[in-house]
Amino acid sequence: MTLIKSISGIRGTIGGTVGDNLTPIDAVKFASAYGTFIKNNTNSKSPTVVVGRDARISGSMISQLVINSLIGLGIDVIDLGLSTTPTVEIAVPLEKADGGIILTASHNPKQWNALKLLNNKGEFLDAEAGAEILTIAENDGYLFSDVDNLGSISVNNTYIDKHIDAVLNLKLVDAEKVRQANFKVVVDAVNSTGGITIPQLLRKMGVEVVELYCEPTGHFPHNPEPLKEHLGDLAAKVVATNADLGLTVDPDVDRLAFMSEDGEMFGEEYTLVACADYVLGKTPGNTVSNLSSSRALRDVTEKHGGIYTASNVGEVNVVVTMKATNTVIGGEGNGGIIYPESHYGRDSLVGVALFLTHLAEKKCTVSELRASYPSYFMSKNKITLTPSLDVDGILSAMADKYKHEEVTTTDGVKIDFEESWVHLRKSNTEPIIRIYTEAKSQAAADNLALLTIDEIKKIAGL
Repeated sequence: MTLIKSISGIRGTIGGTVGDNLTPIDAVKFASAYGTFIKNNTNSKSPTVVVGRDARISGSMISQLVINSLIGLGIDVIDLGLSTTPTVEIAVPLEKADGGIILTASHNPKQWNALKLLNNKGEFLDAEAGAEILTIAENDGYLFSDVDNLGSISVNNTYIDKHIDAVLNLKLVDAEKVRQANFKVVVDAVNSTGGITIPQLLRKMGVEVVELYCEPTGHFPHNPEPLKEHLGDLAAKVVATNADLGLTVDPDVDRLAFMSEDGEMFGEEYTLVACADYVLGKTPGNTVSNLSSSRALRDVTEKHGGIYTASNVGEVNVVVTMKATNTVIGGEGNGGIIYPESHYGRDSLVGVALFLTHLAEKKCTVSELRASYPSYFMSKNKITLTPSLDVDGILSAMADKYKHEEVTTTDGVKIDFEESWVHLRKSNTEPIIRIYTEAKSQAAADNLALLTIDEIKKIAGL
């Protein structure tokens, strides 16, 4: 079992021993460190933090521990209850709060949970802030409030509705055009909070919705990462119901993947590509995605006369690069759409609304839309870490071996070949080395991945 402490928050498996897992004591410790950081960095005499959670089984327990830890520090809590990551992100600035916590382990299986930490803009903390919180936790640097100065809890269950309304009010979202298209959409929400939000948004856009795993029980019916191998039920339902498309989100609704009318994946990487194509066609500008994302976004951006920039992996890094390059849309190739007209956070609701408006304007099928984009194929693999593995040494050896190619070492090692690339990096969320490859055929991408894994094993002596 595992506990991962990083600048973006604390993530771990439920149960086990303190310090090695996300136990109740660890939840209290890191919630208290974050609360102390908030108190140290605000001028407010009554700091406020927004808290929301996905539907996973441990969510209620972790939520109570976190909320009461903040109250013990004299911090007022606005509890959104069952919510989504992007919903909490928009709630923070609207409430003029000092920060926010989303209790979710994103795409990880049910045994995981996490505290994702936000600043007063509703954006993920930067490296400096994250390091300060880890230091507070390591030194037990908390000062709890006396009985007359405890914080308070207020429950606010209006923000999902506010979030949906805000999406529908975006200038490039045309609900009437979508309504006229008479789409039928199958939604797989892995029994988490996407089942509350996505069908409601779609129905407000006049879409016929077929719900699949939309009860927010937290009992995930399949691995919640939105990859093809996990979505057989969605593919079958799309074909069986003659739907125009299928879509799926991860448990906290910041990753979005589409499925064509024939039950084939549109491609998680192409969620951002399609949305960017639509946005760039209306508002020319620049784009950003991370180093592990498809070259297709670069191609589409340049088609519209914009400049594409690659950032380090991680939402906070994408956002920093987006702000620096005046980007009109960006995100991550894992299905994460960041649209600054809404907010600087990955948001599946925004992605759904932009994609359907684009599809309604194009008046084509989803498979036809996918065929209109440059065709690249990815292979996503991983190697589980053990204490004996010298990850830094492995990455350095790989960079040296391919120094005659275009090599980027700002975030792991990315090697760009003429018609393909491979990106190796240690995950921030799991004890693994991620190995992503892309090429112009699936066979070429898979072969490059296998070659890379063999080379890593030789270097590591495995």
